[in-house]
Amino acid sequence: MNSRRNFIQKTSLFGLAMSLKPDFSLFAAQDKILGHGDFRYKLDMNWGSLDPDKYPVVNCHEMVMDRKGRMILLTDEPRNNVIIYDQSGKLLGTWTLGLKAAHGLTLVDEGDEEYLWIVDNGGRVVKTNLNGTIVTEIKNPLQEGIYQEGMRWTPTETAVSPNGDLYIADGYGSQYFLHYDSKGNFIRKFGGDGHGDAQFKTAHGIAVDQRGGAKPTLICTSRGHNSFKRFSMDGEYLETIFLPGAFVCRPVIHGENLYAGVCWSRLKYLEQMDNSGFVTILDKDNKVVSNPGGTAPEYRDGELQLMVQSEPVFKHCHDVCIDQDENIYVCQWNAGKTYPIKLIRV
Repeated sequence: MNSRRNFIQKTSLFGLAMSLKPDFSLFAAQDKILGHGDFRYKLDMNWGSLDPDKYPVVNCHEMVMDRKGRMILLTDEPRNNVIIYDQSGKLLGTWTLGLKAAHGLTLVDEGDEEYLWIVDNGGRVVKTNLNGTIVTEIKNPLQEGIYQEGMRWTPTETAVSPNGDLYIADGYGSQYFLHYDSKGNFIRKFGGDGHGDAQFKTAHGIAVDQRGGAKPTLICTSRGHNSFKRFSMDGEYLETIFLPGAFVCRPVIHGENLYAGVCWSRLKYLEQMDNSGFVTILDKDNKVVSNPGGTAPEYRDGELQLMVQSEPVFKHCHDVCIDQDENIYVCQWNAGKTYPIKLIRV
């Protein structure tokens, strides 16, 4: 907590810039390069734009890429929960489960076939094939006796371990991560609401980290703490990766790097600002190397300094998807019902 307090500092240098209302149309017309170091990107603001009368979106919550290279987008528009694109942004198809709060999307390759785990904030966690047929569904933990009466259940995300075990983040509910075996039998829960090392404020996302061939661990989001927290696969707390200023969403592992959408940034501790999102990229040592749309990462005496939006390109970055060429597809929440933005690596 001492390192966090060190970042509650004077930030007058950012005050004027962040008080101005962003003009998003300006950046749509510019040949803008975002990012830092070796991770720089050209903007494609129109990627994936469709006829909103035929293919409306409310929030573009998350995206994954299947083994055919198709980009699968999850929205909370019940008329088309899933929109499938090719990498040029061409529409390939849509389908829906009629979910009004579809939020989390995880792709699982089981060898014979690929599947999707879809999480709806209304309390449903379902597994489907890529055509939208439901294969299985996890029961509500209140009904199973996992949660006690009165505990909130508002799941946000899933992750699947190498052995097929399932982890569910209850990020808008009781702040627990629930661990099930591959057959859907409950094993344990860990986390919970609070400010301790092993506790969470907005346990928004989760991913399995095997970078560098290491033993798998879990990277869990604590968005209110501007942090990712690492746990063992058995739910034992290991470390915190503090990202001051960045209200991060789920971690996305690609190669040796960790990518994440930042939904808000801040000038004062725990004070989030609307329309202040950006993307953050961490290297294999979990050092921030680039912030497309945000301030350049700076370390002083080994401590990462405050990070905020520097370019009014994004509103609220909710997820990122990385393709084989390391381009980034940015999904946004509360962004005027707009479609994803593509960042082309240069």
